[in-house]
Amino acid sequence: MTVSAEVRARVATLLGREPRGLEAVALAAADGSPMVIRVASLVDDKPFPTLFWLVDPALNYRIDQVEAVGLIKQLQRRIDADPVLQGRMRADHQAHIALRDGYISAGDRRRLAQLGFGGVFNDRGVGGIADFQRIRCLHTWYAAHLIVPNTIGALLDDWWRERDSEDGAADPAAAADNTGEA
Repeated sequence: MTVSAEVRARVATLLGREPRGLEAVALAAADGSPMVIRVASLVDDKPFPTLFWLVDPALNYRIDQVEAVGLIKQLQRRIDADPVLQGRMRADHQAHIALRDGYISAGDRRRLAQLGFGGVFNDRGVGGIADFQRIRCLHTWYAAHLIVPNTIGALLDDWWRERDSEDGAADPAAAADNTGEA
């Protein structure tokens, strides 16, 4: 897949560096600004399990803020206490593994095997997480959620909705124009 020089430059500006493994803009805002990019599973001859990368600065900042106040720990306690949520997360990881697998080209699949990484992604879900009951990073979960809804993204949406209804703020994903890339 070819990414135009203009798109690559826009993504580089958002990241503050040249993007590595950029395959596509998976989600763009209504004005065309990239929000989520899709990254190759093989970058510089190394496995890269994070399929979707959040590049929207406003969403990144908003997630930084909630991570800084301990939301991951709060949500993790909720998951640890709820077998239904644990099952949903497991299903999210399995679905993500299948989705990522569908994007791996035959050439990358061969190269991964040559490098001894043939099955490396079989048990690595959202963001490369091996423990399917752990959150680890809200950014990776939310990037994936904006493409294919998932449990952690929905919990974050609910958390924001509860706080935003008190403040009168808007849904952060409402500005998105899902390209249907996934």
